[in-house]
Amino acid sequence: MCFLLVENNVGGIAWVMSMLAGRKLVPLVLNVKTEETLLHQLLDTYQPAYICAPDGVAVHQATACENAWGYTLYETGKPLCALHPDLSHLLPTSGSTGSPKLVRHMYSNIEAAGLNISTFFELKAADRPLMVLPLYYTMGLSMVFSHLRVGATILITGRNMTDPVFWKFLKEQRASSFTGVPYSFQILNLMRFFRMDLPDLELLTQGGGKMPTDLNEKFVSYCMEHGKRWIATYGQSECTARMAYLPAKWAKDKMGSIGIAVPNGELSLQDENGQPVTTPHTEGEMCYRGRNVTMGYARQQSDLSLGDERHGFIRTGDLAYFDEDGCYYIVGRMGRFLKLFGMRVGLDECEQIIQSECGAECACVGTDEKMIVYIVNENLQDKVKEILVNKTHIVATSFVIRIIPEIPKNEAGKKLYSKLNNQ
Repeated sequence: MCFLLVENNVGGIAWVMSMLAGRKLVPLVLNVKTEETLLHQLLDTYQPAYICAPDGVAVHQATACENAWGYTLYETGKPLCALHPDLSHLLPTSGSTGSPKLVRHMYSNIEAAGLNISTFFELKAADRPLMVLPLYYTMGLSMVFSHLRVGATILITGRNMTDPVFWKFLKEQRASSFTGVPYSFQILNLMRFFRMDLPDLELLTQGGGKMPTDLNEKFVSYCMEHGKRWIATYGQSECTARMAYLPAKWAKDKMGSIGIAVPNGELSLQDENGQPVTTPHTEGEMCYRGRNVTMGYARQQSDLSLGDERHGFIRTGDLAYFDEDGCYYIVGRMGRFLKLFGMRVGLDECEQIIQSECGAECACVGTDEKMIVYIVNENLQDKVKEILVNKTHIVATSFVIRIIPEIPKNEAGKKLYSKLNNQ
């Protein structure tokens, strides 16, 4: 096993793909800037025999044994541990600050993800995708798998989107597609993206959670007016990134939907008794079946020798319904609900309401006694509470509004609820 600490550069891709192709070292792909406490916890838990890091990054108590593409491979002196022969690579679970839990991928997941994604995006060798998502993030890594499968040229940059060099790189390299999470598109909006002349850009794709409706409408309209495709996607690291996509033809009419299953995959719903949900507009837990479903989790080194525990099927933990056309809509997470005064209230739904009604960035947490809403604009404190009371018809004392400087997020823009106090 090897801890592969990556930056967004050619060397990062080269080391990831060479380890996967060589099938000798199984990489745990990590951010080179992984928080020190978490990194040490991971090191103590998994005891890797090798560590690979960009040149200039200090790796203590290890011996350099190889250098290539701006990275150095180190031997730690730890013995090689037992690994399952199908195990291809490992990724940290989403938002796993302080957690050693990893997602175990197998080689067939990579092949399936590459095929599925390249098929529904209609990727081709002439494509030049701009990669700004981190390599250690499941969506970023899936971009690599799918585009290399068709022989495309990946344009990768670690530059911030507010950096003028980023935009110079995008234009000079004639990027043909851009993949981002909602946070990425919020930045594009602030950068006056809609005024730019980008004739080579053909495809905009979004994943990583639900987009604010007003922002979604803005990008969909832009793509329709300029002859570009807008494709929203849905996925989890546990399914090698993507499980569903909304075809461009439905981008406007079914805005907010995650669409249909990716090619070679199958979506379904189950009720609380585990029975199939077959009626449109009826909520149930969304399930997925496909070859891109990963083997399971690892919580300790001995788990790396475990086989496939999921056998191509997973219950996602998301509540959803489908419409008459078979397009799915996420309602919220199974665990992201409170019961206030006996009434079930969705935390994700409340966030969407607040964002839609007053444009306030927020994060909702809490207990069955009260909901705590974190916002960054103190001037909206009364308005946010009023909106929640009007929408839920629950007394105002059930809602506590707290002001913080910023909503904590990871580098992919996902909210880190674990860093918020729900008491």
